[in-house]
Amino acid sequence: MKKKVKLQLVGIDGNAFMIMGAWKKAARQQGWTPDEIDAVITDATSGDYDHLLSVLIDNTEDPEE
Repeated sequence: MKKKVKLQLVGIDGNAFMIMGAWKKAARQQGWTPDEIDAVITDATSGDYDHLLSVLIDNTEDPEE
């Protein structure tokens, strides 16, 4: 199973930098390595805003589940 960050994305300011910052902080707190985080962020920032959201959503799971 693919590793995912437990994070509630709904409610975070829609600014791309705020979303990436919240995701990176949660990933660090959950033991992701800097290389793992960088790989996701590099992919996320390789396209437009919709691509960024898609990549981060794909690497996130609801903490309530």
